[in-house]
Amino acid sequence: MKFQQFTAFNLAVSFLLTVGGAVAQDTRAGAILDAMSSKYKTIPSFSASFTYNTEGAASDSYKGSVTTKGTKFRLKLAGQEVFNDGKQVATFVKETNEVNISDYEAGDNDLNPANVYSIYKKGYKYRFIEETKEGGQTYEVVELTPDKKDTQVTKVRITVNKKDKSVKTWKVTNKNGQTQTFRIDKFTPNPGVADSFFVFDKSKYPGVEVVDLR
Repeated sequence: MKFQQFTAFNLAVSFLLTVGGAVAQDTRAGAILDAMSSKYKTIPSFSASFTYNTEGAASDSYKGSVTTKGTKFRLKLAGQEVFNDGKQVATFVKETNEVNISDYEAGDNDLNPANVYSIYKKGYKYRFIEETKEGGQTYEVVELTPDKKDTQVTKVRITVNKKDKSVKTWKVTNKNGQTQTFRIDKFTPNPGVADSFFVFDKSKYPGVEVVDLR
């Protein structure tokens, strides 16, 4: 797993953390986003498995999982695992058997997948694109674009289940035209994990090299 894969996930999360909040250019899109956000605000913790891929690059397809609890999260994606226990962040890279330890700052919301559905900050426009059907379910597609023209991300398309307002996919297009898609394969609300689950335990990774960046 190369480090840029988590960076790509971060890019998508960071964008979703800062969308919304602007005057709704599209009433239907605004209603969809409101309903989606309301759903996830009622869930204090969740686990999700997902697939990440880059369009046009079949080899760049990965399975991943994330579990969150308040400010804590644990993310696993293609050979890399990130632990955030609310105090520090440990990033383990399997390929090099190395873990980087850094302090967690509450303001670093772009690092917290738990916030991926909190889309009420300023700076973006949104509009309804279409309804689609898949596996007997109806989905609503909303597109978000930044007000500023110098951002890394040019647009994101979020696909939301029309019935239960859950997110199925989000597709991120960057300024170079590359498209990255994150697809939720399974979502489990309130998995009931202990706080220790979010702490990196060196004893479980024999021979790991610890790089303390604090």
